Amino acid sequence: MGSRSFHSPAYRAVTCLNRGMTIYVATTNRGKLRDFAAAAGSLASEPITLTPLPGLAEIPASPEDEPTFAGNAGLKAAYYSRLAPSLLVVADDSGLEVDALDGLPGVRSARYAEDTGFEVGADLTLDQRNNLCLLEALKDIPDDQRRCRYRCVLAAARDGSVVAMGDGTVEGTILRTPQGTEGFGYDPLIYLHDYSKTMAEIDIDTKLLLSHRGRAFRALLKELIEL
Repeated sequence: MGSRSFHSPAYRAVTCLNRGMTIYVATTNRGKLRDFAAAAGSLASEPITLTPLPGLAEIPASPEDEPTFAGNAGLKAAYYSRLAPSLLVVADDSGLEVDALDGLPGVRSARYAEDTGFEVGADLTLDQRNNLCLLEALKDIPDDQRRCRYRCVLAAARDGSVVAMGDGTVEGTILRTPQGTEGFGYDPLIYLHDYSKTMAEIDIDTKLLLSHRGRAFRALLKELIEL
């Protein structure tokens, strides 16, 4: 899809919602907005506008102290919607679940190495530290017991009340060594059996098609449509 700005017409989402509706997303992450817009576009009917919540950079961050993705997504959506009266606000929480680790790193995926006290060289990036920490935790786990999934839960709220939620996952297996240079986070370790590649080896169009965030957004929009 290229490096288009999420403010451009390319990010006008298409759904079966009311003509002219605007959905405000509580993020400025271009990758997330790209995934959401691509997912919305697959439901083609009436156009809506998908845009970051105005003034988000100046708003104190929402708490994220719930133990589940759904809890954090709902907490954030309700929080930001109270600061934007009458607007439909969407927030997400996402991460990696590993069955052999009872669902960890889960809601702490972005801070996994830090939370576990895993110490590695200071010259490594946060993603690299998290990946090494995960590999260490799974070093004694057989290859056939390393099932995992990327998971995203989205919540839509208006005036402090959650009105809809959507859940999306991408199933895979944790490898023993990283493969691929694209993507971010745990992508180089997540092997997709249907594609015989890791998340860091697939092309951007395929990644948009199977994105856990995209799947969660499609599920959210369908629930909004039913409402």
